[in-house]
Amino acid sequence: MQASSYGWCATDSPITSRQTTLIYNPVAGRLRGRGRGRLERAKGILAKAGYAVTASPTTGPAAAGLMARAAIDAGAQLVLVAGGDGTVNEVLDGMAGSSVPLGILPAGTANVLATEIGLGHDLERAAGVIPHCVARRIALGRLNSGHKTRHFLSMAGAGFDAQIVYGLNARLKQRFGKGAYWLSGFGQAFRRFPEFAVELDGATQAICSFALVSRVRNYGGDFEIARNASLLDDRFEVVLFRGQSSLPYLKYLCGMIGGQLAGMRGVTYLTARHVRVFDPAERRVHIQVDGEYAGPLPAEMSLAPDALSLLVPPDYLRQHE
Repeated sequence: MQASSYGWCATDSPITSRQTTLIYNPVAGRLRGRGRGRLERAKGILAKAGYAVTASPTTGPAAAGLMARAAIDAGAQLVLVAGGDGTVNEVLDGMAGSSVPLGILPAGTANVLATEIGLGHDLERAAGVIPHCVARRIALGRLNSGHKTRHFLSMAGAGFDAQIVYGLNARLKQRFGKGAYWLSGFGQAFRRFPEFAVELDGATQAICSFALVSRVRNYGGDFEIARNASLLDDRFEVVLFRGQSSLPYLKYLCGMIGGQLAGMRGVTYLTARHVRVFDPAERRVHIQVDGEYAGPLPAEMSLAPDALSLLVPPDYLRQHE
């Protein structure tokens, strides 16, 4: 990696450079079939705004991060990613520590990050917003589960929701999008959910069957759970859920839909900069990051400060500062 590619990026700096690499996932939900036309129109919008865009498709799992690194080595001054949250996660993992800004073009199933910062779900609209965005230096989450350390931007989940991701059928996801997550969730209705331990900042311990470690408010692109979370904060909002059967989770679902989770019995809100999740009984409990399966517990989540320059609309900054 070129030494000049790393270092400090001024807070809220405008993007004046136009040498742009666009990494896109050709099998993302909004890019398949006729969706390819959306990508071409988005490229046209960027070209009219003065961006010289070189577009490259991902070639398989874990390819996007390597592509981002190679693009920076080759002199890219802006990296855009068109895909779902999983593709975004791969790209930012490859860019962690770089001063080159990252911009998001929503093209996936949930588009949690794009929704969070106000880009929405429309690929072409987001392309029109990119020239007005500013580069904000933010922290990244860092997951260490005893294997390869990986970064994440939006959230990590241990227990209940990670079990849903673990059981997700890839073909159903391609066919039904978000509906595949609901189908996988309904498939957990008669399971027992193991409760495990959560340690926050080396001290506080709690027991739960679902731990959400989040830096964004929205969950799945449609709901809000961690309502006080912000990408501009150097902390996680941690939401813990108790319950070993599906009945409490039906209650939690109603609370989530109605915006009434806070204060609900069995739900605890905390904040931390370091979170450790483990199961003293050593059962197989799963973890996910940014909607992608990340392996079994134990795991630790910490913050990597000043790790990424993210393009965000000015409205997001005004709302969160």
